Amino acid sequence: MAGYAQPMAALGWFTRRRHLPTEASVLAGEASAEAARKSSVQAPPPPPAEPEFPVVGDERAAAFFDLDNTVMQGAALFHFGRGLYKRHFFRKRELARFAWQQAWFRLAGVEDPAHMEDVRSSALSIVKGHRVSELMTIGEEIYDEYMADRIWPGTRALAQAHLDAGQRVWLVTAAPVETATIIARRLGLTGALGTVAESVGGVYTGRLVGEPLHGPAKAEAVRALAAAEGLDLSRCAAYSDSSNDIPMLSIVGHPYAVNPDGRLRKHAREHGWRLRDYRTGRKAAKIGIPAAAGVGAVAGGTAAAVALHRRRR
Repeated sequence: MAGYAQPMAALGWFTRRRHLPTEASVLAGEASAEAARKSSVQAPPPPPAEPEFPVVGDERAAAFFDLDNTVMQGAALFHFGRGLYKRHFFRKRELARFAWQQAWFRLAGVEDPAHMEDVRSSALSIVKGHRVSELMTIGEEIYDEYMADRIWPGTRALAQAHLDAGQRVWLVTAAPVETATIIARRLGLTGALGTVAESVGGVYTGRLVGEPLHGPAKAEAVRALAAAEGLDLSRCAAYSDSSNDIPMLSIVGHPYAVNPDGRLRKHAREHGWRLRDYRTGRKAAKIGIPAAAGVGAVAGGTAAAVALHRRRR
C-alpha cells in the first residue's frame, strides 16, 4: 500500500498545482475584469418571465457563465476564425486546422490544451496590426453568421432567469473579450470577462495581457470583478461544462455543472453540485434551486457528442 500511496499523493499534488493561480493568471484576470466593467451592457430590463420556481432578486448576487459548450455549442474562437477566413484574413490550410479542432471540440466535449493554445497563437498572429474597431465590426457580422443559432436554449433560459430576478449576468471565457462582449450584448447579458489582447493606439500588437483567461485565471477575473462591483461570491452562481473551470465554480456559493465533461461530472457529484445537461432531448431533473441560482429549462441537441462521451467513460 505504501508503494501505491506515494504516486497517488504525487497525483493529488499535481492536480492541486494545476488549479493554483500564477502571476500571469492573476494579471489576466484583473485585466479581464477591468475590460468587462468598461464594456458592460447597460440595457433596459427585459420583460418579466414566469419561472418554474420562485426567484428572489439580490443586488449582491450575480451569475457567471462559461461560454464554450456551456452557453454556445462549440468554441466561439473557432467560429470567429471561420468568419475571418471568409474575409481573407488567412489561408485555406489554416482554416482546415480550425475545422479539425472545432470538430474535436464538438464531438469530444472537452478542451484540448494543445489545440486551444494553437488556435490562440494563430488568432493573435492573424489580428496583429489590425484595429480593434475593425475586429469589433467584423465580430458583429460573424455572430449573425455562425454563432446566433448555436446558443443552447436551456442555458440561455437559466441566464434569463437571473436577469429576470434583477441580477447581473456575465460571460467568462477564454475567447477574446471583444468577441465575448458582442455575444453578451446580443444575449442581453450584463457583460463579459474574456482574454485581453494588448493594443496600442487602438491597434493589436499580437501579444496578450497576462495569459488566456483559462482555468485559475477565470477565478481571478471573477474575484476581481466581484470586488469592484460589490458582489458577495457566496450568493453568486457559476455555470460551466469543463473541469478546467473547477477553480471558478469553487469560489461561488452556487456552482452548476452544465453539459459537463467526465471529470467535472464526477467532481460535481462528489461535492453535491447541481447538474444540467442540455445535450439530450430528455427533460432535466427538477431539483430545488436556491434563490440566487435562478431556474432551469431544457433543450435538445448533439446526440453524437453524448454517444462519444458515453463510450469514453
